[in-house]
Amino acid sequence: MSDTETGRVPEGAGEHVRPITESDWPRIARLEAEAYAGTALTEGETALRAHAAHPTSFVLETDGRITGYVLTLPYPRFRCPELGAGAHGRGVRGAGESAGYAGGTGDLGAAGGLGVPEAGGNLHLHDLVVSAPLRRRGRGSALVAHLTRAAGDLGHTTISLVALAGRERFWRANGYQPHPGTPLPAGYGPGAVYMSVRVAVPEKKEAVRA
Repeated sequence: MSDTETGRVPEGAGEHVRPITESDWPRIARLEAEAYAGTALTEGETALRAHAAHPTSFVLETDGRITGYVLTLPYPRFRCPELGAGAHGRGVRGAGESAGYAGGTGDLGAAGGLGVPEAGGNLHLHDLVVSAPLRRRGRGSALVAHLTRAAGDLGHTTISLVALAGRERFWRANGYQPHPGTPLPAGYGPGAVYMSVRVAVPEKKEAVRA
């Protein structure tokens, strides 16, 4: 059974998902630059750091190399930050395959930790990138599933993003629904659409004293 079918990154054989460490950021920035080459969407390392909330941001590591990443931050549903404006003004590219703990961002347990408005249970997916050699092998969908489980475990009830033109199909296949009436900044380009998905929050079991 493939990782696409299980919805899990195929851990083992040198590949696993883990939290982001300080030394990962240069490679994350390079992956972003490669994914968005030829566009005005590349942010660079400093801005990327501002969009990674622990513990719903992470990297995919394959044979000791960073081959993918997911960056998220709490943000109100149906609202979209401007591109290139920092932690309280930047939205997700929602690029799909092409496009953990963020060192140096501080305590991000609440939306206020990022200087954004109260998120109300919503987690905003800023960016998801998989390196070119591993695309179309189920890694993107597996990372989405990993994020969904992590978000639910932390009590997030929805995840939102902005899908760039041509990426809506990928996100629909992963359960996201479009909200075409949601206004978006012009920087996302024509054809971009706001999308979101509801997250199943696991029921908390009450402790039973023997």
